[in-house]
Amino acid sequence: MKINLTDKKSKEESIVFILNDLSSIKQCMLNKEEATFVSEQFKKHKKHNFSFNKYTHFVIIVIVKEENTVYKKLESLRKQGDKVGKFLLRHNQNSININGLSAESATIKAFSEGLILGNYKFLKYKSNKDSEAIKSINITGKNITKSDILELKAITEGVYHCRDLINTPFRDMKAMDFADNILKLCNPLGIKTEVFNKSQLSALKMAGIIAVNSGSSTEPAFIKLEWCPESKKNKKPIVLVGKGLVFDTGGISLKPASGMEEMKSDMAGGAAVFGAIYAIAKAKLPVHIIGLIPATDNQPGNNAMIPGDVITMSNNVTVEIINTDAEGRLILADALCYASKYKPSLVIDIATLTGSAERAIGKHGMVAMESNANKQLADLEESGLETYERIAKMPFWDEYDKEIESDIADIQNIGKSNNAGAITAGKFLSRFIDYPWIHLDIAGVAYMSQKESYKGKGGTGVGVRLLFNFAKKITEKTNKK
Repeated sequence: MKINLTDKKSKEESIVFILNDLSSIKQCMLNKEEATFVSEQFKKHKKHNFSFNKYTHFVIIVIVKEENTVYKKLESLRKQGDKVGKFLLRHNQNSININGLSAESATIKAFSEGLILGNYKFLKYKSNKDSEAIKSINITGKNITKSDILELKAITEGVYHCRDLINTPFRDMKAMDFADNILKLCNPLGIKTEVFNKSQLSALKMAGIIAVNSGSSTEPAFIKLEWCPESKKNKKPIVLVGKGLVFDTGGISLKPASGMEEMKSDMAGGAAVFGAIYAIAKAKLPVHIIGLIPATDNQPGNNAMIPGDVITMSNNVTVEIINTDAEGRLILADALCYASKYKPSLVIDIATLTGSAERAIGKHGMVAMESNANKQLADLEESGLETYERIAKMPFWDEYDKEIESDIADIQNIGKSNNAGAITAGKFLSRFIDYPWIHLDIAGVAYMSQKESYKGKGGTGVGVRLLFNFAKKITEKTNKK
């Protein structure tokens, strides 16, 4: 999709006007009767969307809805953008001009973001790849800049690439395929990349990845990404860790067959880390950021880890395996240990880790825990509101540590009861950190079985916009000092 900033409009191109109120209605290419109709319907019935068929094109009016918070207003605009996009496709319109008039840049970007993300289609396995889609968007507005357009392109491309990775089935997205796809997209942007293979992981004593991979016939991978521009604002890097479980059968503790096809999405955290760093580099944000993605599949094959096994992690913590389907925390633990070498200012891990997270808050957000990073989590929650990738902070009391105590090892890989599973998973991970740390469990929002507005159906790309926004805020705060 082409996204351009322009002050010109084709006479046969459909156009959307975004109005803060009715004061700009005379600028919207409507005749007197049409303008009167919009005014009356808005005042009497609070209607916010109008479309007029001009035979060669459509004129669409979007009046910004008043909400009790800025965050809800921006989310409403994203959803309006998605609806307008669907309307245009129904009428075979593949080019659109978005005219924000005097609306704020955040308003124009939110509407455009919703339209672009709602336009995503995964066509890799379709025989007919000429599926209807909007091909170009030309954006006009008094307050929109080239920098805004660059950022919009970077973010939406990052989400698109993230969704593509998540939606690709395991047959074509094994751990090394995952790594190859990421490297091909990162290298042109100047992102430093490196991939460790199984022998290198063994040398690094990454027992978690080795154990989870032991039932598989395919190679694991440990993917490192680094964006470190000369203009970086942070003295110490931020490290992002993403779970890259390219397919999860549950191992010997086999999952039920129903819904298992969605387990190709268990690498959504790793895909989000890549997508965020891709967008950050594309937008050339002056921030030093590192991505670590442990990647493997989890199979019940020969030599697979089994309940009762004990493994020794690279920090010498011993782990008793109680359930082989609690594998994500094992591979994340290796990456969290490895992150220490960078002496980071903050580490954020993001993973589809527990069904408990979804049971706790549904598909409306992600759950979070932190250690020595309360202020950073508050900033991340603010980014969560701005992007509407919302965060619910969970308690992290000492009493939860007892849930993962083992009779024969230092800890076990799952809680003793069925309670607080998302929290006990976080407690497990906390045994492998020595720096400020935030844990994000995105199990409820990473993949949608039914279409959800601009988030679509299938992989949502959640985490990309959140982490980009957070990184951008860091650079903005540094500039103000």
